[in-house]
Amino acid sequence: MDPSTLIPDSELAAAATELVRDTTDELIYHHSRRVHLFGALQGRARGLAFDPELLYVGAMFHDLGLGEAHRDSGRRFEVDGAEEAARFLRAHGVPEDAVRRVWTAIALHTTPGVPEFMEPEVALVTAGVEYDVLGIGHDDPAVVTPEDRAAIVALHPRPDFKRRILRAFADGIAPKPETTFGNVKADVLRHYVPGFSPGDFVETIRDSPWRE
Repeated sequence: MDPSTLIPDSELAAAATELVRDTTDELIYHHSRRVHLFGALQGRARGLAFDPELLYVGAMFHDLGLGEAHRDSGRRFEVDGAEEAARFLRAHGVPEDAVRRVWTAIALHTTPGVPEFMEPEVALVTAGVEYDVLGIGHDDPAVVTPEDRAAIVALHPRPDFKRRILRAFADGIAPKPETTFGNVKADVLRHYVPGFSPGDFVETIRDSPWRE
């Protein structure tokens, strides 16, 4: 399988590629392309009817919120990336329902257990992220064959990826630690930011202004 055949050949996809190339580094670019490719292969394997352009934009923009431009936003990086994608899509005349699907795909890509029950584009962005970052499905050839995986990694290599992506997460989120409350990125700061204390759901309830 030639992975490049899974990349949409359209003006919208080309514009998305150019924007991501101009605003991120090689780490995020190659990771985002792998997310699309692994997501698209899983979509085919599951027989899902997904829009390749929307999946591509969701995958390419999903980590843009980690960039320096968003580190003082006060919002979760997922929301910052989703908003960037929405602006991009509207500027290219994409219908609002499609914008909503891409926004949702990016906003929920670190929320396990929810995207898989939503529209295919939403489910597959998360599936691609979980495959590339967490290794979920890595050893299941029904998900992605070893040959296809090798071809994708040859096209979009991942040298020292585990260490580098964790560092990118930490750098992108450390300036706004309050945004990690209730989500997996609190684990990143716990490992990478000395003295970080994650929000506690139980204590938040106990300390709320309600008397009972």
